[in-house]
Amino acid sequence: FHVALLDGVTGSGKTEVYFEAIAETIRRGKQSLILMPEIALTGQFLDRFARRFGIRPLEWHSELTPRTRQRNWAAIASGEAPVVVGARSALFMPYSDLGLIVVDEEHDQAYKQDEGAHYHARDMAVVRAHIAKIPIVLASATPSVETEVNARKGRYQRILLPSRFGGQHMPHIEAIDLRREAPPRGRFISPTLAEQIRFAIERREQALLFLNRRGYAPLTLCRACGHRFACTICDAWLVDHRFRQRLVCHHCGFSMPRPHICPHCSAEESLVAVGPGVERLQEEAASLFPEARTMVLSSDLITSIETMRSELNEIAEGRVDIIIGTQLVAKGHHFPRLNLVGVVDADLGLSNGDPRAAERTWQLLNQVIGRAGRDQGRGVGYLQTHQPEHPVMKALVACDRDAFYANEIEMRERSGYPPFGRLAGLIVSAGDRPTAEGFARKLAAIAPIDERIKVLGPAEAPLAVIKGRYRFRLLVKALRNVDVSEYLREWLAAGPKTKGNLKLEIDVDPQSFL
Repeated sequence: FHVALLDGVTGSGKTEVYFEAIAETIRRGKQSLILMPEIALTGQFLDRFARRFGIRPLEWHSELTPRTRQRNWAAIASGEAPVVVGARSALFMPYSDLGLIVVDEEHDQAYKQDEGAHYHARDMAVVRAHIAKIPIVLASATPSVETEVNARKGRYQRILLPSRFGGQHMPHIEAIDLRREAPPRGRFISPTLAEQIRFAIERREQALLFLNRRGYAPLTLCRACGHRFACTICDAWLVDHRFRQRLVCHHCGFSMPRPHICPHCSAEESLVAVGPGVERLQEEAASLFPEARTMVLSSDLITSIETMRSELNEIAEGRVDIIIGTQLVAKGHHFPRLNLVGVVDADLGLSNGDPRAAERTWQLLNQVIGRAGRDQGRGVGYLQTHQPEHPVMKALVACDRDAFYANEIEMRERSGYPPFGRLAGLIVSAGDRPTAEGFARKLAAIAPIDERIKVLGPAEAPLAVIKGRYRFRLLVKALRNVDVSEYLREWLAAGPKTKGNLKLEIDVDPQSFL
């Protein structure tokens, strides 16, 4: 058993390094597992693997047909599959002789399973490697704070790739202060960014506009009476999806046709879209650069993995000038002609109560800007922000990862947040608010007293209603050396029992606080 952190900047050749480890594992007659956060990432990866090894690895993810799943399961169990690449569920396959685990993009939030059995696939991969007494490689350009601390304390070996393969430079990053250089009214691309995109198109290079918001606009309201379109069973606004001509809830899937009159005051032609989504950005890009070929990459517009892979191939082959995308484009892709990345709203991820908000913003923006300048020319990234003085923005512009990690680790240590403390979330939900709140209060009242543990709440969840269920949260905050699972077992054994439509979910080491 051995944990290695493959810590390399974007474009440094991390994949080639762990391919060598896989080649050695194959020579020893053992199986290798490569975990990836998104099955959409596996397209380019499979081609690259085939070029290196002459054969494609076995895939394991939710998009496989039942027949293919059955066949692949049997091949894994019999040892006929020397290399498996898959999503987090691939970790639980019955490998006949597993010799190596690789977790690519180890920092990615998609490794956390938040429904049914709650677990973090990266952490479970380390546990499985420990049980099997085999090596595990965690690869990332922006390691999670937990992994970074483990490397600093010597628990994990750090293998550093500090520069890009082939002598390519890291992208130059600039902040565009939207307080001084606001886009024209009703627009979201600043004049500086628009000018740089025009230059890129003239040089026959590609530009990427990044906004982590699906649809056309996050809110639709009536100018006449102020009515806002909200989901009927969730505490959330309906998102305007102009391509589909529907208003959609991103939490339960409820949708309705986009009306032409206000259902509240019957005013005609009074409905306006508020804020931008990627579809609205494409409309603006088409207006600013009518000669450019644009493409939107967003999870709700992709009907299958094959569609996704063909669209990524179109971009890689240079048949698109401007890519407009959500976090789907942020990681793992190699676009040879892409040298300009514009982040339309760099502050978007900072405006919530998540203790990992700064870390996630740092990782996401680093990854998306890292798509630029990987092949030829010098990449450049522009961050449109209202707070250029924020520590995350300053660290990004200065390309100073040490300053970011030092600040984030010091803050976590001072406040007792992971990895210097333990957290566990308890989410109580019911069909009506009094039942959910009453049960949560009873639960909090009988929490065992322990000076090493704080029980916070209950409080109404930030997303108070999802799919018609009212939600209250409690948070257990403990010192690092406390056995939180044992504490929860004792507490729940003595607590009130759920009945009827009451539901209690336990999430140890939560990644989401909604």
